[in-house]
Amino acid sequence: MYSYLDFERPISDLEAKIIELKKLASEGEESIDTSEEIARLETRVSEAMNDIYAKLSPWQKAQVARHPQRPHFVDYAKRLFTDFTTLAGDRNFGEDAAIQAGLARFRGRPVAVIGEEKGHDTKSRLKHNFGMPRPEGYRKAIRLMELADRFNLPVISVVDTQGAYPGVGAEERGQAEAIARSTQMCLRIGVPMVTLVIGEGMSGGAIAIAAANRVYMLEHAIYSVISPEGAASILWRDSARAKEAATNMKITAHDLKEFGVVDEIIAEPVGGAHRNAEHVIDASGDQIAEGLAQFDGMSADEVRNERRQKFLAIGRNL
Repeated sequence: MYSYLDFERPISDLEAKIIELKKLASEGEESIDTSEEIARLETRVSEAMNDIYAKLSPWQKAQVARHPQRPHFVDYAKRLFTDFTTLAGDRNFGEDAAIQAGLARFRGRPVAVIGEEKGHDTKSRLKHNFGMPRPEGYRKAIRLMELADRFNLPVISVVDTQGAYPGVGAEERGQAEAIARSTQMCLRIGVPMVTLVIGEGMSGGAIAIAAANRVYMLEHAIYSVISPEGAASILWRDSARAKEAATNMKITAHDLKEFGVVDEIIAEPVGGAHRNAEHVIDASGDQIAEGLAQFDGMSADEVRNERRQKFLAIGRNL
């Protein structure tokens, strides 16, 4: 069973009836034939999903991006990478499980991998701090990018965070400085860097590992300098106006593609990535491979300059 969002209520009602009919057929007599009714309901589900997802509002896309069953970094890591050897700690304070980092092989090619992990259940969410990195997480990412640059390894980063952790301890240990230095390191390395935004990409918590040569987004992911709730709190002092903020902030993949912030959009199944996670992850892998291939044969200076020009060009063609 899927978890349903508020706007998916028509779908949940129809799919509940299908489950009920299938259960009735399995428990009832052979004379009970529900196949025709099930087929009719499945057609209605398909039509309802196509209708709803064809006209999602920015706020509804934000809800899809936050769906609890949406595939997370660990799901991408298991399917896309082999020989994944994790790197722990920042050699300064400690380990931060919100950012997973390490060396791996991507389709046979050695790479460095950085990913933000939210967790799937209460225990793992607490372990990964709900995907909100602390300074030591960003310093670990810096450490990995330095290694990648030294050994000429492409960097693949996967973004999914509601933002960097705003706690007192994180601020005391230099949260803003760690984010700035991580962003700086993204821009400085002489190896290709490709970023994939799979869910939420909010604020400095995202850009710190996303200042890449190529930035790709899933169709229903969101990417912004601040969450809709945060923007509403600042602009109107009312987080309840998040829906209005989301509409005006241009946080969707299609808006950001138009602005040149992201390079390509990866299509999702109707109903969101959680409806067919393997297909979405494989398509993401194909896009990453295509992005990395564009830098084959380029020197470190050429890679850096290409990245620099990409960010200088954002918004210029509007």
